[in-house]
Amino acid sequence: MTPESPSPTGSDHTGTDASSAVPPPGCPAHGLGPGGVRRLYGPEAEDLGALYEKLRADHGPVAPALLHDDVPIWVVLGHAENLHMVRSPAHFTRDSRIWAPLVSGEVKPDHPLTPHFAWQPICSHAEGDEHLRLRGAVTGAMSTIDYRGLRRFINRATQYLVNRFCEQGRADLVGQFADHLPMAVMCEVLGMGEEYNDRIVHAARDMLKGTETAIASNQYIVEALGRLVARRRTDPDDDFTTHLINHPARLTDDEIREHLRVVLIAAYEATANLLANVLRMILTDPRFRAQLRGGQMTVPEAVEQSLWDEPPFSSILGYFAKQDTELGGQRIRKGDGLLFAIAPGNVDPRVRPDLSANMQGNRSHLAFGGGPHECPGQDIGRAIADTGIDALLTRLPDLELDCDEDELRWTASIASRHLVQLPVRFQPKPPQDVTQQPSLRPEPAQRTDWEITTASAAGSATAVPDPLPAPPPPPAAPPAPSEPAAEPRPRPGLWRRVLHWWRSR
Repeated sequence: MTPESPSPTGSDHTGTDASSAVPPPGCPAHGLGPGGVRRLYGPEAEDLGALYEKLRADHGPVAPALLHDDVPIWVVLGHAENLHMVRSPAHFTRDSRIWAPLVSGEVKPDHPLTPHFAWQPICSHAEGDEHLRLRGAVTGAMSTIDYRGLRRFINRATQYLVNRFCEQGRADLVGQFADHLPMAVMCEVLGMGEEYNDRIVHAARDMLKGTETAIASNQYIVEALGRLVARRRTDPDDDFTTHLINHPARLTDDEIREHLRVVLIAAYEATANLLANVLRMILTDPRFRAQLRGGQMTVPEAVEQSLWDEPPFSSILGYFAKQDTELGGQRIRKGDGLLFAIAPGNVDPRVRPDLSANMQGNRSHLAFGGGPHECPGQDIGRAIADTGIDALLTRLPDLELDCDEDELRWTASIASRHLVQLPVRFQPKPPQDVTQQPSLRPEPAQRTDWEITTASAAGSATAVPDPLPAPPPPPAAPPAPSEPAAEPRPRPGLWRRVLHWWRSR
């Protein structure tokens, strides 16, 4: 497409003449929509990565495409163009209420992607002073997280999960680990550790799949968060929810609940995908496994490499043009929608001419977005992945993939790819002694006399040596004599006499 090509929302792309009819199956043009624009759904879109590269070859860093129901959208494929878009709030917004196809009624209420772009009164859709108020409350609550305590909790939660399958010698690291660890951590961070169980994990996964029971699963999570907000209003604690409630922004209960839901689900989905992707990379790519074992690569470096190669969210719908502008050589009109295409942006050949090159130490990937809406919880995601994977590999160092690599399957959508299973085998190990559920709650206050005790399994306290005694007071200095008598100087030792003789020569 030339720089002067019309907007995808214009008539040239949405005509209904005979030339724009959908070609029959088997035709070379199958998968093209009105005006010959490629569709991001249907048979051709089963491999979105390959489709994005076709769009890049045809149109460059910004390409026209069609969403479900042939709704036009611009796909931003270039790394620099994506960064420019997310960092230019004067030109682009996340408020979908200005999207031309939505305003005109072209996007129906039952559009399958509605959950991705529907406007909500949350910081990720707000602008200006409202964005500052809501985002400030979220980042303010995030800043209270004790990351040393968080990493200790992640380690204990990992041991707890591994205990559930370590004696079997086989496990599914998606269903038994990656899907659980982020939820356990986020429930504890939010202050609802008692809600963590298999049911809430299933509800989150079911809601993200969009099944027939997704609405009921969403309601289950919303009700759990509602109970949490009500409880923390009357019984505050040192957790994310309490700090969000007490922030000077004075969020309403509805605003608090909705932001808790966004934080919980976004962090859960992103981190579950990240864990699965990194573990798959370690198990299937001999280079990474050898580098980890040989000390040439650390787990955090492996995590960053995965964020480049297979980001947890492959795209985000969407951004919307606030005025006529230009991006990547394309004319973007006011009201146009744009897809923040993270995965293709990360493999932009202008940034990564050699995709096999190691990206260690480079954090300029698009996995966590950028600009005013950059992910505020990225440090939590990194902590879960770094600490959890390191603890898992330490506990089970002989993990091996328990199937052929080409047997691995994913569920894919325009937003992400989720690994269905990651079967592994290992030598059975005995469970570790994890007598308490992991907790981020602060330790009991220490006594002023420094008494140290440890709780036994039966709940009794065994004193470990008595409190350290206070040091004895220094002895009183003897009274100075009124006329101190001169004491005879001691005779120098032999060595000192020899040294004196040598220096006087």
